[in-house]
Amino acid sequence: MSTMPVGGLVPHAIDDAADLVVRNAKIHTGDPGRPHAEALAIRDGVITVVGDDKDVAPHVGAGTKVVDALGRRMIPGLNDSHLHVIRGGLNYVLELRWDGVPTLRQGLAMLREQAARTPKGQWVRVVGGWSAEQFTEGRLPTVAELNAAAPDTPVFVLHLYQSAVLNRAALKAAGFSRDTPDPKGGQIMRGRDGEPTGMLLAAPSALILYSTLAKAPVLEGEDKKTSTRHFLRELNRFGLTSAIDAAGGFQNFPDNYATVTELAKAGQLSLRIAYHLFPQTPGQEIDDLARWIEMARPEDGDEWLRLNGAGENLTWSAADFENFTQPRPELTPDYEAEFEKAVRLLMENGWGFRLHATYDETIRRDLAVFEKLAADGLFPAGNRWLFDHAETVSADSLDRIAALGGAMSVQNRLSFQGEAFARRYGPGRAADAPPIRAMLDRGLTVGAGTDATRVSTYNPWVALHWLVSGRTVGDLVLRPQTNRVDRQTALEMFTRAGAALTGEDEVKGVLRPGCYADLAVLSGDYFAVPEPDIAHIESLLTVTGGRIVYAAAEYEGLDEELPSVSPGWSPVAHFGGYQASRRPAHSGAGQAELLGQAIAESEQHRQWRIARGLTPEAASTPFDPCFVL
Repeated sequence: MSTMPVGGLVPHAIDDAADLVVRNAKIHTGDPGRPHAEALAIRDGVITVVGDDKDVAPHVGAGTKVVDALGRRMIPGLNDSHLHVIRGGLNYVLELRWDGVPTLRQGLAMLREQAARTPKGQWVRVVGGWSAEQFTEGRLPTVAELNAAAPDTPVFVLHLYQSAVLNRAALKAAGFSRDTPDPKGGQIMRGRDGEPTGMLLAAPSALILYSTLAKAPVLEGEDKKTSTRHFLRELNRFGLTSAIDAAGGFQNFPDNYATVTELAKAGQLSLRIAYHLFPQTPGQEIDDLARWIEMARPEDGDEWLRLNGAGENLTWSAADFENFTQPRPELTPDYEAEFEKAVRLLMENGWGFRLHATYDETIRRDLAVFEKLAADGLFPAGNRWLFDHAETVSADSLDRIAALGGAMSVQNRLSFQGEAFARRYGPGRAADAPPIRAMLDRGLTVGAGTDATRVSTYNPWVALHWLVSGRTVGDLVLRPQTNRVDRQTALEMFTRAGAALTGEDEVKGVLRPGCYADLAVLSGDYFAVPEPDIAHIESLLTVTGGRIVYAAAEYEGLDEELPSVSPGWSPVAHFGGYQASRRPAHSGAGQAELLGQAIAESEQHRQWRIARGLTPEAASTPFDPCFVL
């Protein structure tokens, strides 16, 4: 169904025909000048017309692909303002995703099945996107359960930035023994005999978790490209068309950026990426930043792949860790001297930056450095800079950020860590974590994102649900109505605000003529579905730069073909990525449909038992005698 015949849209012999027309949609444009429309036309990757059928009809030529949205909601493509997309792509096909899995029992069954197909020398790794709170059982897997599921295959299960569970085989593969010392900021749990038990704790540094994961085998050659392309397709599945890569630990420049660079040159990116550079070696940060400044400038690249600045760390000593099961870390008393050198170097050379900062105590110290540099005219100076996370940022700090020309990027980490935060800091502090409404009320640009893949899931609709509802994945209400946002504001945080953080708000994040043709046709109407159903929305048709990069349901087969998942034993080849679960809200008709399905399944089960001689073959008897004629 490459083109849907539509009455009134007759092809014309015209030179500037549209490449793609999408019509019969409920379009939320994000453009205050024309907030609603029914159809749009696209040519050369850019929107040319937004209106209704009569507006797009003159632009339909013999080669125009016309797609009927069937009355569904269309929105601008989503933009995750804090996603570890480059690192995630390099590892995607190696990871067993528990994102969206409702029970630990199901998760362990998936793990057991995957261990059986994983070849010798490889690991089974569950890395982020889930929380014990999402499981019916409300707990982590035990070491004994991992040993039973995979007695010989190394298994590494990462739980947020808090802990990891390893089976015996993984302890051996990682080289842990009674003689292995605890690393700084981490703890290896040990039994009475002094041997590691299989539990690793961030106390509070997550480096023990990352460094252990880094010992697992990695992909090579073309498999890295294939993995990245499938990860981008998985993001397209949820309507994502752009992301700002926040770099991160163990992501070296330029080596780990080579795969997305090669894909960009080949025109094979299906997601626009603006990336950051993150110094990896403590004590070498200033040298790295100075070297990069000589190599590149922010906005180098094109609309598909471009440099956006430095961060989310500038110096390691200035970074706080966000394991909310542990006390707030005390940073070194003198980190400001080196931090000031880094910030000055960037600002004097026209580089923007982003800063990981969980706690207001860190943010206040950073702001003092910026205010010192403001005396030299470096703030505000037109360079884009922002704080990430900021769960406990104070009202006074927000005022100072606004005065210095900064911005914010918030993520739904507390969807997954909210219960731990509330236990440590109390419900009052949790109600303001982070203070989203206070940020917006000050006129700050506030982008929204996920911080996937090692804490939150990459599914942006889970984050949108969190923004609107204030609920965790365990359904605990943390933020009251006064610190939530309405659906339109939440969507703008995932579209226009993200574009502003990369300086692209004139061409991205809104559906109007002259803007990039980035859009998503949704499985449910975001503005109308019951609030619990927001987290269960997916895209049925995602378009990036005028290309159909994801297609499902009636549109299946319209998207670009990808190479098969490689290696063949990959968890993604067998389970896919995010495990979609049934929407919690159902109408009476929907409930009746589910009841009918249950009755049919019951009859199938009865026939199965008859075929095996476990039940006498007899006419089915109604349970209620009132129905007997």
